[in-house]
Parts: sequence; C-alpha cells; structure tokens
Amino acid sequence: MKKVFLLSLFICINTIAQNRDLGKVTVQELEEKVCPIDSSAVASILFSKGDVRYDYTQGNGFTMSTTVKTKIKIYKKEGYDWANKAVNYYIGSNPNEKLSFSNEITYNLVNGKIEKTKLKSDGEYDEKVNQFWGRKKISMPNIKEGSIVEYEYTLISSNFGSIDKWLFQSSIPVLYSEFNVVVPEYYSYKPAFRGFITPKIITDRKSRTITLTSKSSVGSGFNTKSSINSDSFTYSENISKYILTNIPAIKDEKFTNNIKNYISSVELELSSIQFPGEPVKTFLTDWESVVKKIYENNDFGNELNKTGYYEKDIDAILAGLTKNDEKINAIFTFVKSKMNWNEFYGYSCNDGVKKAYQEKKGNVAEINLMLTSMLRFAGIEANPILISTRGNGIALFPSRSAFDYVISGVELGNEIILLDATNKYSLPNILPIRDLNWFGRLIRKDGSSSHIDLMPKANSKEVINLMADISATGEVTGKVRDQYFDYNAFRFRDNYNGLTKESLLEKIEKKYQGLEVENYDVQNNNDLSKPIVESYSFVSNNAVEIIGDKMYFSPFFHFALTENPFKQDVRLYPVDFVYPAQDKYSISIKIPDGYTVETLTENKAIGLPDNLGNFKYNISNNGNQIQLLYSLDINSAIISSEMYHAVKEFFKEMVNKQTEKIVLKKM
Repeated sequence: MKKVFLLSLFICINTIAQNRDLGKVTVQELEEKVCPIDSSAVASILFSKGDVRYDYTQGNGFTMSTTVKTKIKIYKKEGYDWANKAVNYYIGSNPNEKLSFSNEITYNLVNGKIEKTKLKSDGEYDEKVNQFWGRKKISMPNIKEGSIVEYEYTLISSNFGSIDKWLFQSSIPVLYSEFNVVVPEYYSYKPAFRGFITPKIITDRKSRTITLTSKSSVGSGFNTKSSINSDSFTYSENISKYILTNIPAIKDEKFTNNIKNYISSVELELSSIQFPGEPVKTFLTDWESVVKKIYENNDFGNELNKTGYYEKDIDAILAGLTKNDEKINAIFTFVKSKMNWNEFYGYSCNDGVKKAYQEKKGNVAEINLMLTSMLRFAGIEANPILISTRGNGIALFPSRSAFDYVISGVELGNEIILLDATNKYSLPNILPIRDLNWFGRLIRKDGSSSHIDLMPKANSKEVINLMADISATGEVTGKVRDQYFDYNAFRFRDNYNGLTKESLLEKIEKKYQGLEVENYDVQNNNDLSKPIVESYSFVSNNAVEIIGDKMYFSPFFHFALTENPFKQDVRLYPVDFVYPAQDKYSISIKIPDGYTVETLTENKAIGLPDNLGNFKYNISNNGNQIQLLYSLDINSAIISSEMYHAVKEFFKEMVNKQTEKIVLKKM
C-alpha cells in the first residue's frame, strides 16, 4: 500500500508539473469568465513556480540561480495592473546580481483562435532605485478582459546569506504555487514560515558530479605538447519542494500592519557552511548570536566608539546641565536639528558617522549611532536598538535580514527611553510611525541583548470642541477647536507642516464634503512641547434633513463615523491601531427658535473585553441647547485576531450611535 501511495503521489506531482509550464495556454482558459475559487476576483495567478539551484563554474565556484515562471489570468479591467511586474536586484557591490526577463507573452482569444503578442523592448524598463538596488519592470502588451499573460525571470547571485522569500499567497487568488530549492550539502538553510496556510513539503536527496578540466604542457620549444586533464568531484544536493493549491486572496482592510506579515510564505536563511576538510562556519543560531555579530561589524560597533569629531560641540551643549533628562533632551534636540536623514534604511553605516556629521546628512545608522555615542560620551547609559520597520515586516525569526533599522535606547532607572533622531518632530518615546513594529533588540557594550517592546502604552489624545448653531432653514454654522497630543500631534506635524493654511483648509473641505471652512488657524507647529491646536469656522448645508415640520441630524455632524471599517466575517491577523488613542468630543448645539426636541438619542456606554477599549456617549437637553460629551478609548495598539468579532461589533455599535438622529419638531 505504501508503494502504491508513493507511486500515485509521484504520478500526481509529475502530471501537475507537466500541465503547468509556459506556453501551455488553452482556449478553455481564455474563455474562462470568472476565477473558479473566487468569482469576485479581478485576476488570478494560474500558477507560479520558483526554482532555486546552485551552479558551479570552474574558477568562480558556486553561484545561486533563481528562476520564476508565472501565468496570470485577467478577468476585469481592475486587474490590468497584474500585467505589470517589477523585480528588485542588488547592485551595491561586486559581484552584482544579474536579472533578466524572458518568455513575456500575452494571449488573447480572437475569433475563436489564440493570438500571441510578445513583449517588445520598449515594454521593459531598468532603473536605479538607490545606490544598493536596481529594479527591472515589464509592462505586458495588448491587455484585455480575458487575457492571459506569462513571463519568466532569472536572478543570478553570489549572495548566499538568504534565499529570497517565496510568497504562496497574494491579493488575488493563486490556483497553484510551487517553490523548489536544490542546495549543495555544503550549505545548510533554515526555513521560516509565515501566514496561516502551510504548504505541503516534499524532500529528496541526489548526487551531482562536477567535472573540472585543466591544460598542461610537456616538453619545450617546437617539441612542446599540450594535453587536457580532467578531474571530477561528487557531492549531494538537498531538495525541498513546497506546494500549495487553491490559495484564497488575502484581504487587506483598515487597521492592518504590513499585510505581508500575514501572507503565507517561506524564507530560507543560511545557518551554516561546511566544505570538506574545513570546520563548520555557523551563521544563525539565536537572537543573541545574530545581534552580537551585527555589533561586531566594523560599520556598527566601531562607529559607536568614535568621539573626536563631536566632543567640543557636545561639551558646549552640556555646559551647566546636571540632570540626565536635561542632557538627553539637549543632545537629542541637537542631533535632530543638525542632521538630515537621506532616507536610507539599514543598521550599517555607509560613509561613517564622522563624514555624516561633517556633511550634516546620513543614513539611519549614521544618525542614530551618532546619537547613541554622544549620549554615552555624556555619561548616559545608551545603547542601539535593532528594529524591523513596519515596511520590512515583523521580526519573528533570528536572522540578520530580520532587521532593517536602528534607533537609540536610554536606560534611565527602570525605564527605557526610545529615541530616533531621523525625524525633526520625534520626541523621547514618540517615534516615527515606521518604527512602531512590535519588538526590537537592544545591544549593550558587552554583547548581551534584550527584547524591547516598541509599542506605545499611553493613549494619545485628540480633544475636539464643537459649537454649532442650526438655523430654521437647516443650515449649520459653527466653530471647531481640535487639539492633537503625543502621537496625534506627531502625525499632524509630519504630514502637514509643509503645507500652507490654504492647503490645510482645502484638506478639511475635501475630507468633509459639503463643508465650507473659514478662519482656519493652526498653532504650535514647531513647538513640540505643546499640542497642535487647529481651529476653524464652518458652514454646512447638508448636515440637517428637513421632512415636513421636523429636522433630523446627527450631533456629530461632519465628524460622524458613518461606516464600519471592519468588513470581513473572519480575520486571521491582528487589528493594529498603531498606538493607543483617546478621542474626546464636547459638542454644544443651539437649536432654532420655534423648534423643540422631539426625540433625543439615548446615553450609552460599551466596552471591549479585558478593557481593550470603550466608548461613552452622554447627551442632555436644556431648552434650546443640546450638550454631548463623548469619549472613545482604544487602550491597546494591537488586538489579537481572536478578538476580531468583538472589535467589529464594537465599531458597529459606535457607527450606529454616531449616525443616530436627533429629531426636532416645529412648535
């Protein structure tokens, strides 16, 4: 029975491999109107196959080759973007990676026959992203509803540190995904899986023989004869095949961290190398080993020890300061004001801290390692913290590529103060949003490290005061005073500080359709010690509905949340609010003469389990005045997927309450 099962499995896999190759497009596929596993899909990946192998060339040794073949079906115009593909490749040092596209064809059904359109040279682009990365892009021709596109690309690399992550899942359905990795026995890789769908894994082992040739000469002068000698060596290859079929599209929705954190994928990180007759060279064991190796790098640890280039400046800044918090703030403010971030990520210095200091410009590592060094020079217990930004994904597994950024951490008593000087508006423990990604790793001088929680704990407030006056015609005039604290203030400054008041006024009118804004003002743009204060007057002609002798309106007016941001029935990944927050509204409404309140909304208070969140709605009526006090607290930056249903219902109740109408009746 076991032999029969294995034979059947082999036949099945072999049949699948035969049916999934480029150039095998059928009329039935082109006639297909909807994806068989998702009728709403705008496109689907019919198959995607990746093959990684090591090739040996005499004189150069091993190189790694990755070939990817993809076949995509376009169902709707909204899916046309899936006919484009971009792939990055490393150009930062010799030898550079080499990337090439091939077999780029679009298929259409014309009068019952298959029409092929090949990609021409003007449909392929090569660009330099930055000093480290290049990018090749293709834009497939003759795309229509019903088209099928195919392409292949090959990446040649001598960087064996990790094998590029393979994504089984996508934002459109994937009918078949296969990833094959063939690695010489000398290299050992550790797979790390993400997502909620696990692939089938098939392993094997085979031998491979490499023949080497050399040329030798015998004799001298005219009697010299040449001969070709050959030698060979044999080694084993470890084969891993990962397969997933009928993979649903991963649905993104609001309050989601980098969706790639939750896409089903596999990444292989080099853990060790051992060639015959040589000791094992280990690369990957645990977090302690990973961060210690990073710290020992010349572009990291050595840069922290350099002080001569800034000592006089820091001595002058610290003159007369005795308290540690004063010294921290003074140095932090100095670095932010002097240095300009060149928007390059990474935890290694490029030009070095000294040159960056002189040019007043540097990458993340140069700015924040410089900051850490200055704090240490001032006698502060400061250490670098390696992090993975939100765009890089959550660092779940020990690897050097898990991190792409470094900040500074000050140990002051029982508290660790987090600092990032790449942003002019950041404050102690108010980091740029890109940094807020679960956990980081603090590295001390002795090489030891600690797990650091990067997520904010205190609620960042927004306090809104609204005074409104409703006329007999239903026109609403009013004034708004909106205060932003902590992370809310940081985001405002980071997003809008470069805009004029006219642009900010237009932003509000665009956000709240039908609102006319006047007397716009904003205060404390650059005074980071104070909250942002935004104020304006407004007129609205669409906030009140008049039917007969009655008026209907929400007391939140244009601030009302009218739609639940959570739409999925099931969500397998956490809800990410970025940081805990509190919204407080104080709303005062004057109703028109000749009207009385017929129906007043009811007070309400609802909470999430474990005090994860709550809202309180308290409303009262006194003559021609309506007073509403409302607060919403989200007490945790991240809420697990197990609580998704509760969060969805919580927001449903909140939307219902904010859109609930007060009814006025003409007397």
